[in-house]
Amino acid sequence: MRVLVDTHAVIWWVDQDSLLSNASHSAIADPANELLVSAATVWEIAIKLGMAKLSLSMPYRQWMNQALTGLQASLLPITVEFAERQAELPRHHRDPFDRLLIAQALVEDVPVVSADATFEQYGVTRIW
Repeated sequence: MRVLVDTHAVIWWVDQDSLLSNASHSAIADPANELLVSAATVWEIAIKLGMAKLSLSMPYRQWMNQALTGLQASLLPITVEFAERQAELPRHHRDPFDRLLIAQALVEDVPVVSADATFEQYGVTRIW
């Protein structure tokens, strides 16, 4: 199964694995699952790091390379289709990064590993 991993789940997988629920940990660790990390996640982590709202266990580039390699994840690009779908979403969620992940999950028809229950208001299947 293809699974999109939310930003906080990527961070926790690498730096604070104990914060993941059993179901989310199992979904990420299952070698049968194809993990997807959004380009929005890569950007969000960099932005929060630059604003000193986040700290990582190692320098950004090294951390991100380790995260993507460790997860064996494919990077899901931001496309016009995803951006358009995001613009059409109702306003249940105001976070632009989460809205893009929601749009990607809907367009790709994939579940999202996320602690954020708001995703379900959009009809996204959430693993937590």
